Amino acid sequence: MALVSVVLAVVFSLVYMSAARSMESLSRQVLHRVIQEETDRFSGAPVRPDASINIGGERVLLPYFTVNVWGDTAYVTGGTYSNLEDTDTLRAILADCLSQKGQEGTVEDYQLRYLRQDNGLYQKIAFVDMSMELAMLRRMMGAYLLIALMALLVLLAAAVVLSRWATAPVERAWRQQRQFLSDASHELKTPLTVILSNAALLEAAPLSDKPARWVDNIHSEAQRMRSLVEQMLTLARADNAVQTAVLSRLCLSTAAEDCVLAFEPVAFEAGKALESHIAEDVEVLGDGDKLRQVVSVLLDNAIKYGAPAGTITLTLQKTDRQARLTVSNPGDPIPPEQLRRLFERFYRADASRGGEQSGFGLGLPIAAAIAAEHKGTLKAESDAASTRFTLTLPLLKK
Repeated sequence: MALVSVVLAVVFSLVYMSAARSMESLSRQVLHRVIQEETDRFSGAPVRPDASINIGGERVLLPYFTVNVWGDTAYVTGGTYSNLEDTDTLRAILADCLSQKGQEGTVEDYQLRYLRQDNGLYQKIAFVDMSMELAMLRRMMGAYLLIALMALLVLLAAAVVLSRWATAPVERAWRQQRQFLSDASHELKTPLTVILSNAALLEAAPLSDKPARWVDNIHSEAQRMRSLVEQMLTLARADNAVQTAVLSRLCLSTAAEDCVLAFEPVAFEAGKALESHIAEDVEVLGDGDKLRQVVSVLLDNAIKYGAPAGTITLTLQKTDRQARLTVSNPGDPIPPEQLRRLFERFYRADASRGGEQSGFGLGLPIAAAIAAEHKGTLKAESDAASTRFTLTLPLLKK
Protein backbone atom coordinates (compact mmCIF):
# COMPACT_ATOMS: atom_id res chain seq x y z
CA MET A 1 0.00 0.00 0.00
CA ALA A 2 2.94 2.33 0.61
CA LEU A 3 4.13 1.64 -2.93
CA VAL A 4 0.62 2.22 -4.30
CA SER A 5 0.42 5.50 -2.37
CA VAL A 6 3.72 6.65 -3.85
CA VAL A 7 2.58 5.71 -7.38
CA LEU A 8 -0.73 7.57 -6.96
CA ALA A 9 1.08 10.62 -5.55
CA VAL A 10 3.50 10.67 -8.49
CA VAL A 11 0.70 10.23 -11.05
CA PHE A 12 -1.53 12.94 -9.56
CA SER A 13 1.45 15.29 -9.14
CA LEU A 14 2.36 14.86 -12.79
CA VAL A 15 -1.24 15.45 -13.86
CA TYR A 16 -1.47 18.52 -11.63
CA MET A 17 1.81 19.95 -12.93
CA SER A 18 0.73 19.30 -16.52
CA ALA A 19 -2.60 21.06 -15.94
CA ALA A 20 -0.88 24.00 -14.20
CA ARG A 21 1.61 24.42 -17.05
CA SER A 22 -1.17 24.17 -19.62
CA MET A 23 -3.24 26.89 -17.94
CA GLU A 24 -0.17 29.06 -17.45
CA SER A 25 0.64 28.66 -21.13
CA LEU A 26 -2.90 29.72 -22.08
CA SER A 27 -2.73 32.86 -19.93
CA ARG A 28 0.67 33.72 -21.41
CA GLN A 29 -0.80 33.38 -24.86
CA VAL A 30 -3.48 35.88 -23.82
CA LEU A 31 -0.78 38.29 -22.61
CA HIS A 32 1.17 38.09 -25.85
CA ARG A 33 -2.00 38.47 -27.87
CA VAL A 34 -3.13 41.50 -25.88
CA ILE A 35 0.31 43.14 -26.17
CA GLN A 36 0.34 42.58 -29.93
CA GLU A 37 -3.20 43.90 -30.36
CA GLU A 38 -2.36 47.01 -28.34
CA THR A 39 0.70 47.58 -30.56
CA ASP A 40 -1.37 47.13 -33.73
CA ARG A 41 -4.00 49.53 -32.44
CA PHE A 42 -1.45 52.27 -31.78
CA SER A 43 -0.12 51.75 -35.30
CA GLY A 44 -3.58 52.48 -36.66
CA ALA A 45 -4.59 48.95 -37.64
CA PRO A 46 -8.18 47.99 -36.77
CA VAL A 47 -8.11 45.28 -34.12
CA ARG A 48 -10.48 43.61 -31.73
CA PRO A 49 -8.78 42.61 -28.48
CA ASP A 50 -9.13 38.93 -27.74
CA ALA A 51 -8.41 37.89 -24.14
CA SER A 52 -10.25 34.57 -24.28
CA ILE A 53 -8.95 31.03 -23.82
CA ASN A 54 -10.34 27.66 -24.83
CA ILE A 55 -11.38 25.51 -21.84
CA GLY A 56 -13.14 22.25 -22.61
CA GLY A 57 -14.15 23.43 -26.07
CA GLU A 58 -15.62 26.72 -24.80
CA ARG A 59 -14.16 30.21 -25.10
CA VAL A 60 -13.67 31.89 -21.70
CA LEU A 61 -12.81 35.58 -21.43
CA LEU A 62 -10.05 36.42 -18.94
CA PRO A 63 -10.12 39.81 -17.21
CA TYR A 64 -7.14 41.92 -18.32
CA PHE A 65 -5.82 45.44 -18.67
CA THR A 66 -2.84 47.14 -20.31
CA VAL A 67 -0.73 50.01 -19.00
CA ASN A 68 1.79 52.32 -20.65
CA VAL A 69 4.52 53.66 -18.38
CA TRP A 70 6.59 56.83 -19.13
CA GLY A 71 9.02 57.42 -16.32
CA ASP A 72 6.83 58.06 -13.29
CA THR A 73 3.69 58.46 -15.37
CA ALA A 74 1.35 55.55 -16.09
CA TYR A 75 -2.09 55.30 -17.63
CA VAL A 76 -4.41 52.44 -18.49
CA THR A 77 -4.74 51.97 -22.26
CA GLY A 78 -7.36 49.22 -22.36
CA GLY A 79 -8.87 46.13 -20.83
CA THR A 80 -11.87 44.91 -18.92
CA TYR A 81 -11.03 46.55 -15.58
CA SER A 82 -12.68 49.87 -14.70
CA ASN A 83 -11.75 52.72 -12.34
CA LEU A 84 -8.08 51.72 -12.15
CA GLU A 85 -6.68 54.97 -13.48
CA ASP A 86 -4.64 56.87 -10.93
CA THR A 87 -5.50 54.63 -8.00
CA ASP A 88 -3.42 53.27 -5.14
CA THR A 89 -4.22 49.75 -6.38
CA LEU A 90 -2.69 50.49 -9.79
CA ARG A 91 0.37 52.10 -8.20
CA ALA A 92 0.87 49.07 -5.91
CA ILE A 93 0.53 46.67 -8.84
CA LEU A 94 3.01 48.62 -10.96
CA ALA A 95 5.47 48.96 -8.07
CA ASP A 96 5.47 45.20 -7.54
CA CYS A 97 5.76 44.53 -11.28
CA LEU A 98 8.58 47.04 -11.93
CA SER A 99 10.54 45.77 -8.92
CA GLN A 100 10.92 42.41 -10.65
CA LYS A 101 13.60 42.00 -13.26
CA GLY A 102 11.98 39.50 -15.58
CA GLN A 103 9.82 40.45 -18.54
CA GLU A 104 7.22 37.95 -17.33
CA GLY A 105 6.08 37.26 -13.82
CA THR A 106 3.25 37.42 -11.34
CA VAL A 107 1.90 39.91 -8.83
CA GLU A 108 0.90 37.46 -6.12
CA ASP A 109 -0.94 39.94 -3.88
CA TYR A 110 -3.42 40.77 -6.66
CA GLN A 111 -3.34 37.37 -8.45
CA LEU A 112 -2.16 38.88 -11.73
CA ARG A 113 0.25 37.61 -14.37
CA TYR A 114 2.08 40.25 -16.42
CA LEU A 115 4.08 40.61 -19.61
CA ARG A 116 6.37 43.65 -20.00
CA GLN A 117 7.46 45.08 -23.37
CA ASP A 118 10.13 47.80 -23.56
CA ASN A 119 9.53 50.19 -26.46
CA GLY A 120 12.48 52.50 -25.73
CA LEU A 121 10.69 55.63 -24.61
CA TYR A 122 8.05 53.81 -22.62
CA GLN A 123 7.09 50.37 -21.38
CA LYS A 124 3.91 48.55 -22.29
CA ILE A 125 2.68 46.14 -19.64
CA ALA A 126 -0.21 43.71 -20.00
CA PHE A 127 -1.86 42.17 -16.96
CA VAL A 128 -4.22 39.21 -16.98
CA ASP A 129 -6.21 37.89 -14.03
CA MET A 130 -5.13 34.45 -12.84
CA SER A 131 -7.61 34.03 -9.98
CA MET A 132 -9.73 31.68 -12.09
CA GLU A 133 -6.62 29.68 -12.94
CA LEU A 134 -5.67 29.36 -9.28
CA ALA A 135 -9.25 28.49 -8.30
CA MET A 136 -9.38 25.77 -10.94
CA LEU A 137 -6.07 24.34 -9.75
CA ARG A 138 -7.23 24.35 -6.12
CA ARG A 139 -10.47 22.67 -7.13
CA MET A 140 -8.54 20.14 -9.20
CA MET A 141 -6.21 19.42 -6.30
CA GLY A 142 -9.17 18.87 -3.97
CA ALA A 143 -10.77 16.49 -6.44
CA TYR A 144 -7.48 14.62 -6.90
CA LEU A 145 -7.01 14.26 -3.15
CA LEU A 146 -10.56 12.94 -2.76
CA ILE A 147 -10.07 10.49 -5.63
CA ALA A 148 -6.72 9.39 -4.24
CA LEU A 149 -8.21 8.82 -0.78
CA MET A 150 -11.12 6.81 -2.18
CA ALA A 151 -8.76 4.83 -4.43
CA LEU A 152 -6.47 4.05 -1.48
CA LEU A 153 -9.40 2.87 0.64
CA VAL A 154 -10.70 0.65 -2.18
CA LEU A 155 -7.23 -0.70 -2.89
CA LEU A 156 -6.62 -1.29 0.82
CA ALA A 157 -9.83 -3.29 1.12
CA ALA A 158 -8.99 -5.22 -2.05
CA ALA A 159 -5.43 -5.82 -0.84
CA VAL A 160 -6.64 -7.19 2.50
CA VAL A 161 -9.19 -9.49 0.87
CA LEU A 162 -6.89 -10.68 -1.91
CA SER A 163 -3.89 -11.13 0.37
CA ARG A 164 -5.93 -13.28 2.73
CA TRP A 165 -7.28 -15.24 -0.22
CA ALA A 166 -3.80 -15.66 -1.72
CA THR A 167 -2.08 -16.63 1.51
CA ALA A 168 -4.81 -18.97 2.76
CA PRO A 169 -3.54 -21.97 0.71
CA VAL A 170 0.03 -21.24 1.82
CA GLU A 171 -1.03 -21.02 5.46
CA ARG A 172 -3.06 -24.22 5.13
CA ALA A 173 -0.18 -26.01 3.39
CA TRP A 174 2.27 -24.84 6.07
CA ARG A 175 -0.06 -26.04 8.82
CA GLN A 176 -0.57 -29.38 7.07
CA GLN A 177 3.16 -29.78 6.55
CA ARG A 178 3.86 -29.24 10.24
CA GLN A 179 1.07 -31.66 11.15
CA PHE A 180 2.37 -34.14 8.58
CA LEU A 181 5.89 -34.07 10.04
CA SER A 182 4.54 -34.45 13.57
CA ASP A 183 2.29 -37.36 12.63
CA ALA A 184 4.94 -39.06 10.51
CA SER A 185 7.44 -38.84 13.36
CA HIS A 186 4.88 -40.34 15.72
CA GLU A 187 4.06 -43.19 13.33
CA LEU A 188 7.74 -44.00 12.77
CA LYS A 189 8.56 -43.80 16.47
CA THR A 190 6.50 -46.86 17.43
CA PRO A 191 8.03 -49.41 15.02
CA LEU A 192 11.51 -48.04 15.68
CA THR A 193 10.99 -48.48 19.40
CA VAL A 194 9.83 -52.08 18.87
CA ILE A 195 12.77 -52.84 16.58
CA LEU A 196 15.34 -51.37 18.95
CA SER A 197 13.84 -53.14 21.96
CA ASN A 198 13.78 -56.52 20.25
CA ALA A 199 17.28 -55.98 18.91
CA ALA A 200 18.48 -55.22 22.44
CA LEU A 201 16.85 -58.40 23.73
CA LEU A 202 18.44 -60.43 20.93
CA GLU A 203 21.83 -58.93 21.68
CA ALA A 204 21.52 -59.77 25.39
CA ALA A 205 20.20 -63.32 24.84
CA PRO A 206 22.63 -66.26 24.71
CA LEU A 207 23.73 -67.35 21.23
CA SER A 208 22.05 -70.72 21.66
CA ASP A 209 18.75 -69.20 22.72
CA LYS A 210 17.52 -66.61 20.21
CA PRO A 211 13.68 -66.42 20.45
CA ALA A 212 12.14 -66.45 17.00
CA ARG A 213 9.33 -64.14 18.09
CA TRP A 214 11.81 -61.29 18.61
CA VAL A 215 13.08 -61.75 15.07
CA ASP A 216 9.49 -61.88 13.82
CA ASN A 217 8.71 -58.65 15.67
CA ILE A 218 11.65 -56.89 14.04
CA HIS A 219 10.65 -58.17 10.62
CA SER A 220 6.99 -57.19 11.12
CA GLU A 221 7.77 -53.66 12.29
CA ALA A 222 10.35 -53.18 9.53
CA GLN A 223 7.68 -54.15 6.99
CA ARG A 224 5.33 -51.66 8.65
CA MET A 225 7.93 -48.91 8.38
CA ARG A 226 8.58 -49.72 4.73
CA SER A 227 4.86 -49.54 4.00
CA LEU A 228 4.63 -46.15 5.72
CA VAL A 229 7.67 -44.79 3.85
CA GLU A 230 6.27 -46.01 0.51
CA GLN A 231 2.92 -44.34 1.19
CA MET A 232 4.63 -41.10 2.21
CA LEU A 233 6.71 -41.24 -0.97
CA THR A 234 3.53 -41.67 -3.03
CA LEU A 235 2.03 -38.55 -1.44
CA ALA A 236 5.27 -36.59 -1.87
CA ARG A 237 5.27 -37.38 -5.59
CA ALA A 238 1.66 -36.30 -5.83
CA ASP A 239 2.51 -33.00 -4.10
CA ASN A 240 5.31 -32.41 -6.59
CA ALA A 241 2.95 -33.18 -9.50
CA VAL A 242 5.12 -36.08 -10.61
CA GLN A 243 3.18 -38.22 -13.09
CA THR A 244 3.61 -41.84 -11.97
CA ALA A 245 0.48 -43.39 -13.46
CA VAL A 246 0.84 -45.26 -16.75
CA LEU A 247 -2.41 -44.42 -18.51
CA SER A 248 -3.93 -46.82 -20.99
CA ARG A 249 -7.32 -48.14 -22.06
CA LEU A 250 -8.83 -49.85 -19.01
CA CYS A 251 -12.09 -51.66 -18.35
CA LEU A 252 -13.06 -50.33 -14.93
CA SER A 253 -15.82 -52.94 -14.71
CA THR A 254 -13.28 -55.77 -14.75
CA ALA A 255 -10.99 -54.00 -12.26
CA ALA A 256 -13.90 -53.46 -9.86
CA GLU A 257 -14.98 -57.11 -10.14
CA ASP A 258 -11.42 -58.25 -9.36
CA CYS A 259 -11.34 -56.12 -6.21
CA VAL A 260 -14.74 -57.41 -5.07
CA LEU A 261 -13.59 -61.02 -5.50
CA ALA A 262 -10.39 -60.30 -3.55
CA PHE A 263 -12.27 -58.73 -0.63
CA GLU A 264 -15.12 -61.22 -0.34
CA PRO A 265 -13.09 -63.48 2.05
CA VAL A 266 -12.04 -60.43 4.08
CA ALA A 267 -15.65 -59.30 4.43
CA PHE A 268 -16.74 -62.84 5.33
CA GLU A 269 -14.14 -63.09 8.09
CA ALA A 270 -15.36 -59.73 9.44
CA GLY A 271 -18.93 -61.06 9.50
CA LYS A 272 -20.15 -58.65 6.82
CA ALA A 273 -21.74 -59.15 3.42
CA LEU A 274 -20.24 -57.67 0.26
CA GLU A 275 -22.56 -56.92 -2.68
CA SER A 276 -21.76 -55.40 -6.05
CA HIS A 277 -23.75 -53.80 -8.86
CA ILE A 278 -21.32 -53.25 -11.71
CA ALA A 279 -22.30 -51.92 -15.13
CA GLU A 280 -20.65 -53.66 -18.07
CA ASP A 281 -18.00 -52.22 -20.38
CA VAL A 282 -17.22 -49.09 -18.37
CA GLU A 283 -13.95 -47.99 -19.96
CA VAL A 284 -11.63 -45.23 -18.78
CA LEU A 285 -8.12 -44.01 -19.48
CA GLY A 286 -6.15 -45.00 -16.43
CA ASP A 287 -3.54 -47.03 -14.60
CA GLY A 288 -5.04 -50.39 -13.68
CA ASP A 289 -2.87 -50.99 -10.60
CA LYS A 290 -3.51 -47.54 -9.16
CA LEU A 291 -7.27 -47.61 -9.74
CA ARG A 292 -7.43 -51.07 -8.15
CA GLN A 293 -5.57 -49.55 -5.22
CA VAL A 294 -8.26 -46.87 -4.90
CA VAL A 295 -11.08 -49.43 -4.95
CA SER A 296 -9.19 -51.61 -2.48
CA VAL A 297 -8.76 -48.68 -0.07
CA LEU A 298 -12.49 -47.91 -0.22
CA LEU A 299 -13.49 -51.54 0.32
CA ASP A 300 -10.96 -51.99 3.11
CA ASN A 301 -12.26 -48.89 4.93
CA ALA A 302 -15.88 -50.01 4.49
CA ILE A 303 -15.12 -53.42 5.97
CA LYS A 304 -13.08 -51.99 8.85
CA TYR A 305 -15.42 -49.21 9.87
CA GLY A 306 -18.85 -50.47 8.76
CA ALA A 307 -21.51 -51.52 11.23
CA PRO A 308 -21.24 -55.11 12.50
CA ALA A 309 -23.13 -57.61 10.31
CA GLY A 310 -23.79 -54.81 7.83
CA THR A 311 -23.76 -55.05 4.05
CA ILE A 312 -21.04 -53.27 2.04
CA THR A 313 -22.19 -52.29 -1.43
CA LEU A 314 -20.05 -51.44 -4.45
CA THR A 315 -21.86 -49.78 -7.35
CA LEU A 316 -20.38 -48.85 -10.73
CA GLN A 317 -22.53 -46.73 -13.04
CA LYS A 318 -21.94 -45.09 -16.39
CA THR A 319 -23.33 -41.68 -17.30
CA ASP A 320 -22.93 -39.75 -20.56
CA ARG A 321 -19.43 -38.53 -19.73
CA GLN A 322 -18.41 -40.11 -16.43
CA ALA A 323 -17.86 -43.41 -14.67
CA ARG A 324 -19.12 -43.30 -11.08
CA LEU A 325 -17.99 -45.92 -8.56
CA THR A 326 -19.57 -45.80 -5.10
CA VAL A 327 -18.69 -47.87 -2.03
CA SER A 328 -21.19 -47.58 0.84
CA ASN A 329 -21.46 -49.15 4.26
CA PRO A 330 -24.02 -48.79 7.05
CA GLY A 331 -22.98 -47.35 10.36
CA ASP A 332 -23.09 -44.31 12.58
CA PRO A 333 -22.97 -41.09 10.54
CA ILE A 334 -19.68 -39.21 10.50
CA PRO A 335 -20.01 -35.63 11.85
CA PRO A 336 -19.51 -32.96 9.17
CA GLU A 337 -16.42 -31.52 10.87
CA GLN A 338 -14.76 -34.96 10.76
CA LEU A 339 -16.06 -35.78 7.28
CA ARG A 340 -14.14 -32.81 5.86
CA ARG A 341 -10.92 -34.10 7.40
CA LEU A 342 -11.07 -37.69 6.15
CA PHE A 343 -8.70 -36.90 3.28
CA GLU A 344 -6.12 -35.25 5.55
CA ARG A 345 -2.94 -37.22 6.03
CA PHE A 346 -2.68 -39.35 9.17
CA TYR A 347 -6.22 -38.39 10.16
CA ARG A 348 -8.30 -41.27 11.49
CA ALA A 349 -11.82 -40.63 12.75
CA ASP A 350 -11.80 -43.78 14.85
CA ALA A 351 -14.13 -42.32 17.43
CA SER A 352 -16.85 -41.81 14.84
CA ARG A 353 -16.27 -44.99 12.92
CA GLY A 354 -15.86 -47.40 15.79
CA GLY A 355 -13.09 -49.54 17.14
CA GLU A 356 -9.31 -49.47 17.15
CA GLN A 357 -8.16 -50.16 13.62
CA SER A 358 -4.72 -50.58 12.13
CA GLY A 359 -3.33 -48.25 9.46
CA PHE A 360 -1.60 -44.94 9.14
CA GLY A 361 -4.46 -42.76 7.94
CA LEU A 362 -2.85 -42.39 4.51
CA GLY A 363 -5.13 -44.63 2.46
CA LEU A 364 -7.79 -42.04 1.63
CA PRO A 365 -5.28 -39.22 0.91
CA ILE A 366 -3.44 -41.55 -1.49
CA ALA A 367 -6.74 -42.57 -3.11
CA ALA A 368 -7.69 -38.90 -3.56
CA ALA A 369 -4.26 -38.17 -5.08
CA ILE A 370 -4.68 -41.07 -7.54
CA ALA A 371 -8.15 -39.81 -8.48
CA ALA A 372 -6.77 -36.33 -9.13
CA GLU A 373 -3.95 -37.84 -11.21
CA HIS A 374 -6.66 -39.45 -13.40
CA LYS A 375 -8.51 -36.10 -13.66
CA GLY A 376 -11.24 -37.44 -11.42
CA THR A 377 -12.60 -36.76 -7.94
CA LEU A 378 -13.12 -38.71 -4.72
CA LYS A 379 -15.82 -37.46 -2.36
CA ALA A 380 -17.26 -38.65 0.94
CA GLU A 381 -20.86 -38.42 2.18
CA SER A 382 -22.40 -39.66 5.41
CA ASP A 383 -25.87 -39.74 6.89
CA ALA A 384 -28.01 -41.95 9.08
CA ALA A 385 -28.46 -44.47 6.26
CA SER A 386 -24.83 -45.03 5.27
CA THR A 387 -21.37 -43.63 4.64
CA ARG A 388 -20.51 -43.38 0.94
CA PHE A 389 -17.28 -42.77 -0.97
CA THR A 390 -17.76 -41.87 -4.64
CA LEU A 391 -14.99 -42.04 -7.25
CA THR A 392 -15.79 -40.15 -10.46
CA LEU A 393 -13.62 -40.57 -13.58
CA PRO A 394 -14.03 -39.30 -17.15
CA LEU A 395 -15.14 -42.00 -19.58
CA LEU A 396 -12.84 -43.02 -22.40
CA LYS A 397 -13.76 -41.18 -25.57
CA LYS A 398 -14.60 -43.55 -28.40
